[in-house]
Amino acid sequence: MKRVAALLILICILIGGCASSETANVAATTLPVYEFTTRLCQGTDITVTRLVTESVSCLHDYTLQVSQMRSIESAEAVILSGAGLEEFLEDALPAASHVADASAGIPLICPEDGHDHDHEHDDHGHHHENDPHIWLSPANAAVMAENICRELCTLYPRHRAVFEANLTSLLDDLERLRAYGQETLAQLSGRELITFHDGFAYFAECFDLTILEAVEEESGSEAPASELIRLIGLVREHQIPAIFIETNGSDAAAQIIAAETGIPIYTLDMAMAGDSYFDAMYRNIDTIKEALG
Repeated sequence: MKRVAALLILICILIGGCASSETANVAATTLPVYEFTTRLCQGTDITVTRLVTESVSCLHDYTLQVSQMRSIESAEAVILSGAGLEEFLEDALPAASHVADASAGIPLICPEDGHDHDHEHDDHGHHHENDPHIWLSPANAAVMAENICRELCTLYPRHRAVFEANLTSLLDDLERLRAYGQETLAQLSGRELITFHDGFAYFAECFDLTILEAVEEESGSEAPASELIRLIGLVREHQIPAIFIETNGSDAAAQIIAAETGIPIYTLDMAMAGDSYFDAMYRNIDTIKEALG
């Protein structure tokens, strides 16, 4: 009987251990909201899991895995970046206990409004009704952090003081990032960008840059010759010193334009995947400075 009892206890411990390792209090979708939520929860007993860990630049065709569905179902809250980014979660969110949208209160850029860039010629990729890449502006990221903190305080009021202290530290880091970008990019020789991803409008808006053209190009669906001729003409007309691709995007058209015009190609990071939002953002600022300085 003692052996049976010991065996039952061992089984319970193993089952309990497995269950706890698979369960997170809070699930956050992408790197920015995961990093902000993790920072806010430091010093508490709340665990945070990240749903999207792959190196992706667009979630339009993203498909949830079974393990991600389980994380959503077991979480006490799911933190969304929002602004339409997580359309792939539409069928899964009803299973979530609580959903928080970090984009609340942030003015959104609509590509069709021609704000800073023109999608009239974009027939190759996907775009959202509103641009969802809000975190690429440190000012927007600060609002996102405040929204997440507010939700956490509502869900876990016992940790309010810790959340608010962590928020102060996080907002300080975001302000330093914004100030670094403003100072570093203040005296560029040119402020117009041609990018091969349509997600950098908020970054440009924050740092007083102009997206002259944003081309959404996917591998296997490259820009036609007429589009390449038009872009080459823009480079020459505006004396653009460099063009920009995205870390996980196609560079086929950019390579053709670079070969024709002799200008270099630089790489920007959507800061949606990888290990550090802040590292990606500082790299982007330094890259723009090197390319346009």
